[in-house]
Amino acid sequence: MPELYIGLISGTSMDGIDAALVDFQSGQPQLVDFFYQAFDNTLKANIQAISRPDTLVSLLAYGQLDSQLGRLFGETALALLAKAGISASNIQAIGSHGQTVYHAPAAPDGFSLQIGDPNRIAQLTGITTIADLRRRDIAVGGEGAPLVPAFHQAVFADAGQARTLINIGGIANITVLDGKSISGFDTGPGNVFLDYWCQRHLQQPYDQAGAWGAGGQVQTDLLAVLHDDAYFQLPPPKSTGKEYFCADWLERKLIGFSGVKPVDVQATLVQLTADSISNAIRRYAPQTELSLVCGGGAYNQGLMTALGQNLDGAVTTTAGLGIAADHVEAMAFAWLARQSLHQSAGNICSVTGATAPVILGGIYPGNSPLSG
Repeated sequence: MPELYIGLISGTSMDGIDAALVDFQSGQPQLVDFFYQAFDNTLKANIQAISRPDTLVSLLAYGQLDSQLGRLFGETALALLAKAGISASNIQAIGSHGQTVYHAPAAPDGFSLQIGDPNRIAQLTGITTIADLRRRDIAVGGEGAPLVPAFHQAVFADAGQARTLINIGGIANITVLDGKSISGFDTGPGNVFLDYWCQRHLQQPYDQAGAWGAGGQVQTDLLAVLHDDAYFQLPPPKSTGKEYFCADWLERKLIGFSGVKPVDVQATLVQLTADSISNAIRRYAPQTELSLVCGGGAYNQGLMTALGQNLDGAVTTTAGLGIAADHVEAMAFAWLARQSLHQSAGNICSVTGATAPVILGGIYPGNSPLSG
């Protein structure tokens, strides 16, 4: 009998909601169906506005956006079920990551804030919803991120081969699977600067297949300035977000480089992402034989080429192991929901720096009794 869960996430690119319907009947998660709900321009602008560092936000604007996103997350789950032809009554639970609007685990009173009201998701769908999945890890001294390495270990680990998972969303992170242990951390910018620069100069949300950046020339002087940031030298565990690697960060780095062509800046930003990922792997996972790339960055051919040139082992996408690159994260949050519902820890202390494994998230009951 199928054991069905839904995973929902809007990542640091802030472009829309990924929804995955996952069956755990066999013990290994199997994707049943997938649905993507893009944000309209107004909603995306509102999310970006509320997420800017040091921006004053009214409680009214915050509360309304939280409710609006909660409704949209719930509608996206229902759209996924309609696409799959499956009733909500057959779903054990929804794991909703929500939309991160601020991630600051290293602050004096560290926190990570996601919005997308899970009460509305549970009420609209009738499905038990697990949400707010990062803050319990922070409560035991962790970074609250990355959380996907536990799923990566469950699905992609191979005792006979040292592998590293590279997840490239707005921010990039790696999961090191050497057959004996697991570690992982955020390496720095993924697509965040590539998307920003493309929007600014082409009025497009992202560089389709990396074609624009591929037409530019890497500027070594600029690249050196971009690399000159303390975050890249910090030892793990560590995590970051668009609060740190933001437009202001990039604009400060570009002072003195006004004569560089925009397309050459884009090519250099591609190299920055590839280098920061590759440097982290060479330093903390030099035994890597296979690098598996997932997230939106897997579709940037220039970025994939740069990674292949930088790394000694083979570089490919997770599609080669049966899971499309843009499906992995949503599936991971279905898996995390199952962990929580089964009273099992979802964090990995060696990844987040937490002092103890903990059950993640809050449970918002649906219309039927909780099952586990």
